[in-house]
Amino acid sequence: MDLGLQGKWALVCGASKGLGLGCAQALVNEGVNVLMVARGAEALEVSATKMIANQADPTRARVLFCAQDITTEAGRAAVFAVRTQFDIVVTNAGGPPTGDFRDWDRAAWIKAVDANMLTPIALMQATVDGMAERGFGRIVNITSSAVKAPIDALGLSNGARSGLTGFVAGVARSGLAAKGVTINNLLPGAFDTDRLQANLQNAADKSGVTLEAVQDKRRQGIPARRFGNPQEFGAICAFLCSVQAGYITGQNVLADGGAFPGTF
Repeated sequence: MDLGLQGKWALVCGASKGLGLGCAQALVNEGVNVLMVARGAEALEVSATKMIANQADPTRARVLFCAQDITTEAGRAAVFAVRTQFDIVVTNAGGPPTGDFRDWDRAAWIKAVDANMLTPIALMQATVDGMAERGFGRIVNITSSAVKAPIDALGLSNGARSGLTGFVAGVARSGLAAKGVTINNLLPGAFDTDRLQANLQNAADKSGVTLEAVQDKRRQGIPARRFGNPQEFGAICAFLCSVQAGYITGQNVLADGGAFPGTF
């Protein structure tokens, strides 16, 4: 299926690895020019260079990269100094640390909200009006399945990402929808990323069992009996950015292998 994205420009955050990299690669495969952003300069350069080298037709899509912390005003300014107009924006920031809510002070909450709620909103503020003027725009916020099924240890993430979800529910149904701009949230469950493996290792260390045992137990709780991979996540993201998905907006698209047991 041709997603109708050839020649569009996308900003993909957290793109050096994991789910962000999966999204960037899927968009490049569709002929989208991509500006990849992440904090880690070395990992970002390696991923971008590999993506450029692996293109069958290097003229079909441009791949740029910018090592910045998108959660800061200075980082966003540096990114938009590279390019100001985007047809697609994929927001993505590393989740805040796990723990007990009794241990989180105000600074921890502010940091979580700034990264996982206010930064996506700032990126929307900077790009949606231009999208509306051109008659096409796609915002995809990578959030978490914990928005639908909160996890106690992920309280910082639960709170910040739920705030973003509520905001998107309103703005996605504003005048932007009539001008061809869609805003959706993509909610990953257990995908095989560094963050998942770190959380599983932490659980193994606390429980005194092997990492393999913790991994297997987690897989058994997923109807698909496996972890997702970043490539299939990226494919979902690319579809939400497609011309075919123009009638989908304000939605929370859950990709979790069937783990969420609810009807809605």
